[in-house]
Order: sequence, then structure tokens, then C-alpha cells
Amino acid sequence: MAKSSSLNVRVVEGRALPAKDVSGSSDPYCLVKVDDEVVARTATVWRSLGPFWGEEYTVHLPLDFHQLAFYVLDEDTVGCVAGETGMCGLQTQAWCLCLPGIDSWINLSRVDPDAEVQGEICLSVQMLEDGRGRCLRCHVLQARDLAPRDISGTSDPFARVFWGSQSLETSTIKKTRFPHWDEVLELREMPGAPSPLRVELWDWDMVGKNDFLGMVEFSPKTLQQKPPNGWFRLLPFPRAEEDSGRNLGALRVKVRLIEDRVLPSQCYQPLVELLMESVLGPAEEDTASPLALLEELTLGDCRQDLATKLVKLFLGRGLAGPFLDYLTRREVARTMDPNTLFRSNSLASKSMEQFMKLVGMPYLHEVLKPMISRVFEEKKYMELDPCKMDLGRTRRISFKGAPSEEQLRETSLGLLTGYLGPIVDAIVGSVGRCPPAMRLAFKQLHRRVKERFPEPEHQDVKYLAISGFLFLRFFAPAILTPKLFDLRDQHADPQTSRSLLLLAKAVQSIGNLGQQLGQGKELWMAPLHPFLLQSVSRVRDFLDRLVDVDGDEEAGVPARALFPPSAIVREGYLLKRKEEPAGLATRFAFKKRYVWLSGETLSFSKSPEWQTRHSIPVSHIRAVERVDEGAFQLPHVMQVVTQDGAGALHTTYLQCKNVNELNQWLSALRKASAPNPDKLAACHPGAFRSARWTCCLQAERSAAGCSRTHSAVTLGDWSDPLDPDAEAQTVYRQLLLGRDQLRLKLLEDSNMDTALEADTGACPEVLARQRAAAARLLEVLADLDRAHEEFQQQERGKAALGPLGP
Repeated sequence: MAKSSSLNVRVVEGRALPAKDVSGSSDPYCLVKVDDEVVARTATVWRSLGPFWGEEYTVHLPLDFHQLAFYVLDEDTVGCVAGETGMCGLQTQAWCLCLPGIDSWINLSRVDPDAEVQGEICLSVQMLEDGRGRCLRCHVLQARDLAPRDISGTSDPFARVFWGSQSLETSTIKKTRFPHWDEVLELREMPGAPSPLRVELWDWDMVGKNDFLGMVEFSPKTLQQKPPNGWFRLLPFPRAEEDSGRNLGALRVKVRLIEDRVLPSQCYQPLVELLMESVLGPAEEDTASPLALLEELTLGDCRQDLATKLVKLFLGRGLAGPFLDYLTRREVARTMDPNTLFRSNSLASKSMEQFMKLVGMPYLHEVLKPMISRVFEEKKYMELDPCKMDLGRTRRISFKGAPSEEQLRETSLGLLTGYLGPIVDAIVGSVGRCPPAMRLAFKQLHRRVKERFPEPEHQDVKYLAISGFLFLRFFAPAILTPKLFDLRDQHADPQTSRSLLLLAKAVQSIGNLGQQLGQGKELWMAPLHPFLLQSVSRVRDFLDRLVDVDGDEEAGVPARALFPPSAIVREGYLLKRKEEPAGLATRFAFKKRYVWLSGETLSFSKSPEWQTRHSIPVSHIRAVERVDEGAFQLPHVMQVVTQDGAGALHTTYLQCKNVNELNQWLSALRKASAPNPDKLAACHPGAFRSARWTCCLQAERSAAGCSRTHSAVTLGDWSDPLDPDAEAQTVYRQLLLGRDQLRLKLLEDSNMDTALEADTGACPEVLARQRAAAARLLEVLADLDRAHEEFQQQERGKAALGPLGP
């Protein structure tokens, strides 16, 4: 049984941040750390004390992680950190009190160096007695992953052991975060009450005071009953109440923690079959199927997560088309007013939205990226709203005097249509590039809406249904916030952001087929109306051609995967270093190479067009890990450890341009190599240079790794491979939340039948089918409950045998 833990994190916005720049503003960004390791970095929002990021991350983690922390920092114009604004941390125990998640403002606090500890220490403690009384023997073996306190990216750690009024110290080991002491310290018990044992780690400094690295403490009862033996997580000093210093502002975050124990595939088969039967059954049973009951039980934020999992589950079975068609039938059947069709956040709307992201992101990038990049690069000033026009800004740019409001409007209109024209051209000319699965889904949607609203006055509804998804929920949001759709690495500056907003509004109006032009408060958009109305007929023609596609409605995407193994899942320029650079200086050892990653190979070449490529089979990868900055005096370096046919290990070092790119490559490589056997449990986060490892200072190249590997830590995104078991587990978890409502469906009280019939208009046959569906779902839930309990008993039995060691 696989165990997994995932964090859904959304860094929403900040407020009242302190000014760090001489201009009285700041350039804030946010780091997301899990157990002191950066897993995500938001883009910088320039010149703002109330930044909006809106960035969302899914982080897959091992179940035993301890802390999630957010750091808000200021960045200057050359990309260096100018100062920390503050941090807020959330311990894993917090979720026990506020499930299913957190959605709130959290005050930022000062970063306390004594609280910024990380790593573990390995100890073996014995309590002995002789003629002179009791003696405590503390064997301090080693530590790992300590915080770097020196400018070199390492520390000079030593341990200090306290027992009662006595204390002893180990030797100091220079320039390492992975010290090996292997020293035994003996302390005699002094008269008085039993004392706890405290072991502190410190970084020795020649000048100034030593820096704290962490501590562990054991009570007298623990020392007596079960003396410590093994690895222990380092903790900060107990913190006093927060100081009442100046206000550092607040950060709004949304966090959901999902812990799962995923069962073997056969356990989920009955549940999956029930869901599949729902979409393949007769249309008249749509309102009484197990899937219909699941939709009724799912509300709020859970609906989007469920929609994503269901889309992936049906994609894996090659049934995405029937699934979306099933939801469409239900949605149009209960819609009386065509103007409200798909306007709510129903399961149908969410599922189509997630389906487009899963299947259509490469298509979106191909259509929009060239023009989005042009807008960012040209940075033209455009404005149509008289209330927002800055006539003096144009004078500062042109040095020809301030133009009139009319002149600025005409200039802005020309610039906007100059961008909109190529955007509309790219969209209406993209029929052949749209994924077949999307075209088939839109064809089904077109037909169902046309059947439901055949009247002449509703002839545009079939177009609006498709454009509402494609334009209003796909193209327009991507234009508005390109960073959130991976179209750009950074958020737009305020001027570019305003230009993107105007373009998104125009694309949204085109997607509405011009029906809302001239309505509402934005009458200043009127100069654009002629261009928008000219585009509407082109969009109708585009939609007609888009749904004119042949193919089996049940076809679409290959089972089990969104992409074939040979498809490129990530590519770009990186700096590559060979394992032994023949004596080259560090800055010359890394060579710029273009890198491709597919499910089969990791390939390198001098440029994308270069004919000669060197490849590493993905099946040979045994570990993908970060590298300490001190190893090469360079940031954002990772290592790919591979094993050849003879069993020898080889390491390739790759440097990324920033921490986000590093995390994305780490995640992609770990996902691609996930099925590989014989993964390494430990590796060296340093490099073997000058006849020793830079991390643990061991002199043998073949020395065992000093740090645990992190193969389970990955970032979720639209290109993730399908995982039917994990997706079915999510459905099971959602059904558990609605178990009591399912049981109500089984009540045999005729008075309840009468009340339900009066409220819903359902006939007795439908109510009977709903009860039957509820009974089948409850039976499947009971079987899955038993399977989970059996596996948990097995885990408890293994745990009773004791730990396997570090």
C-alpha cells in the first residue's frame, strides 16, 4: 500500500507590508518552505505593499513532514534579496484542528535565527550503574542536513550535552553540514531530582558568538524506560511570546492537507466500475446513478479537486468523452434559462475546465504565447478609461508634450487592435492544432445544447456554451494572468497588467459574441466595439469548424497516460557539468546545454538544432537531488545519479537559473523515474572535490550517502501522469464525507418518499433507483473500509517489530 501526503497551497495576497525601498514601497515575493526546504517561489510583485500573487501549488510529500512555512521577502532591481519582511509557519498538527483546510490571513513575524533550525542528530544513550552511582553514557554519532550558518554555505558544528548541572562538548568539525563525531560523553548523576538530558548543536565562530543549530531533549522518564537510540529531529529553543515590535503585515494563504493511504488497484475496482456504469448507462438514469449521488454530496472547494480526479480517472479509461457528455446532459436538463447555462461552479463546469487544462495546455501555449511575450517585451502604454488615463506619463515617455485625451485614446485603440488582431487570428486559425479530445468534447456539448434549446431565438446558445469555456474560462484568464498558466515566469508590472486586462476584456466580449457590448459601466470600451463585432462572425465560423470533427465519441486520449513515453515533458537550456571536469575551475566546468526530458530519455545537446545528442535512459536514474551551494559555490544545482550496466554509479550536475526552475526539473525527473527499481535511500548533497566529499568530508568516493533522498517530493501540474488508484482514493474519501446522506437514501419511510417526490418532482421509480445506487455505494465503501483497516493492522504489526534503523 502506498502512502502519500499532498499539500494544496495558494499564496493569495499580502497587506500592510513594510516599505523596504527608498521609494517608500517594496518588491515582495514569497517563498514556500516544507521542513526548511524551498518548494516554491512566487513571482515578484513590483512596487507594492499589498501584493496579489494568486499562485497555487500542489506539493506531494512523504507523510512524516513537520512544518510548512511562508517567507515574504523584498527583492531589489538586480534580483538580490534586500531584506526579509517576515514569515509565518504552520505546524502539521494545526490541520487536526481546522480540517479540511486553512483560508485566512496570518500575521507575519520576525525571522528568529534560533528558530530556523533543520536536520537530525543520531544518538545512542545508556543509563549505567556502578559503585559510584548512576552514569549516563551519551554516544554522539553524527548529524545531517544542518542549517548552513557560514558564508561558505556550511557550518562548523559541535555538540554540547547537558545532564543536571553537568555538561560536556564534542570536538568541532569544520566546514560541514553532515558531521561525524562518533564520540562518547559520560556524565555522573548529581544528588537531587532526576534531570532531563538535553543535547544542543552549535556552529563555532572564531569572532562573535556561536550560532545555534538545534537541540533535542529527553525527560527523566524516557531516559529510564526507553533510552534514546536512533535519529532525532532537531528542534528550536522554546520560543517566548511574540514580541510586540513593529507590525510586519499579513499574508493570506489557502492550505489543504490531504493524507492518503492508497490501496492496491483491485480494491478500487468495484468503485471504478460503478462510476463507469453511470456514464455508459441509459440517459434516463442520469439522475439516479452513483455518479449523480456523488455530485450531490460534493460541495464547495472539494468540487474542483473531485472534478480533476474524475477527469483523470475517466481519461485513464478512455472515457473522458462519455463522462463530460453525462455531466452536460445533467446540466442542460436542469437549466431552464439558457442565459444561466454553465454559469455556476457545477461539477460539469469544473470538469470541463479541468479537462481543458489537462488536455489543452500545450495548445493554449502554442496559440497565445507569441503575443503574450510581445506585450511583455514592448511595454506599451494603453488606456481607454478616462478615469485612469495618465496624460503626463505619455509626455515623460515621448518628450513631445502631453497629448490630449482624445489623442491618447486613438493611440491606445491602435495599439490594442494591433495586439488583438493577431490574437484573434491565432485563435480562429487554430482548428487543426486543437487536441482531438477537446474537439470531440465540444462537439458533444454543441449537440446537447442544440437539442435542449432548438428555438430560433436561442440559436446562439450552442455557440455560447462552447465559447463560454474556451474563451471565458481558458483564453481570457490566460491572457489576464499569464504566470498562472505558465505562459510567463513573472507577473506583469502594473502597466503591462493593465494592458493584459484590456486585452482579456476584449477577448471575453468576443467570446460572449458581442451580446453584452454597450451594457454595464464600461462604456469607455465603446471605441473597440467595431473591431469586436467584426470578430464575432469569425468566431462563429471557427466554432462551426471546431466541432466539425469525425471520430468515436469514446475515443480521445490513450488510456493510462496523457502523453506517450516518447513525448517531451520538459525542455530548456541548463548548465551541465561532468562528474570529473579534468581540473577545470568551477566556473568553466559548467557548459550551457539544451536539455530534453521524455519518459524514456534525458538528452543533451549544444542547441535545439544541434544534430548530435547524448542521452541517459530514464530507467538508469537512481536519485535526483539538490546540491549544496557550497559544493561549487553556485546556487540552484541538482544532481542526477545513474547506474550503468556494470552497477557503477555516475553523477551529472545541472544548474538552473532560479529556484522555481530547479523545483520544476527536480519534480519532472522524479516523476519520470518513479517506477525505477533500486532507488538510492541516501546520497551526497555535496560534490567529491579535492579528494573528499564537500558535504560530510569523507575521503572515499564510494562512501555511503550522508543525506536522505527525497524522491517522494514533487510538484503537481497539468502534465502529471495519470494515477488511477490515487484518483479513486480521492473519490472514496469524498464519499466518506457524505456517508450519512447516503444512508438517508435508504430510509424506507413512505412519508419521506412522498416528501422527496413533492420537493424534487421525482417519480417513485427514480427514488427507488437512487436508493439502489446509494446501497451499492455504501457496500463498496464498507469493503474499502475493511481493506484500509486490514492494511493499517499490517502496518501496526510491522511497527511493533521496531524501527529498521537510520
